[in-house]
Amino acid sequence: MDTGTASEPTTMKNSTTSERKSARELVVTRTINGPARIVFEAWTKPELFKQWWVPKSLGLTLLSCDMDVRPGGKYKLVFKHGASESMAFHGRYTEVTPPSRLVWTNEEGGEDGPVTTVTFEEQGGKTLVVLTELYPSKEALDRAIASGSTSGGMNEQFEQLEELVGTLK
Repeated sequence: MDTGTASEPTTMKNSTTSERKSARELVVTRTINGPARIVFEAWTKPELFKQWWVPKSLGLTLLSCDMDVRPGGKYKLVFKHGASESMAFHGRYTEVTPPSRLVWTNEEGGEDGPVTTVTFEEQGGKTLVVLTELYPSKEALDRAIASGSTSGGMNEQFEQLEELVGTLK
């Protein structure tokens, strides 16, 4: 019998998984240590979103973050990398259901831009986050994967999200 000793609780590091579910669909999942309400706020409040969205290792600067998080509301994120020209990501929210679901368009890709759906399912004080990107065609998803835009730091983003949520509980 192991009587053990009192020690600091061990925190298991959650992992992010990314999987192509169909010809047009990419799904990323992660369990975040925190309630859905707080995780949802981190996705919908610009002052929180700015703290975790940009993977630090990519060397990007988020110049502006405009978010009108309501059905029909628009968003625009402007980034810059070093001396390069800025790049903007923009679209509109089509569904906002606090604290369980967000859906938005990605219009910077023109006709190839996916529709992104994020769901937040609370399970015992933790939140299962499922991000689904649905592309208009197999070829559009193939191009996104080949360009690296589908793998560009989501694991790091979700780690940064989890760190932020840990400070907000």
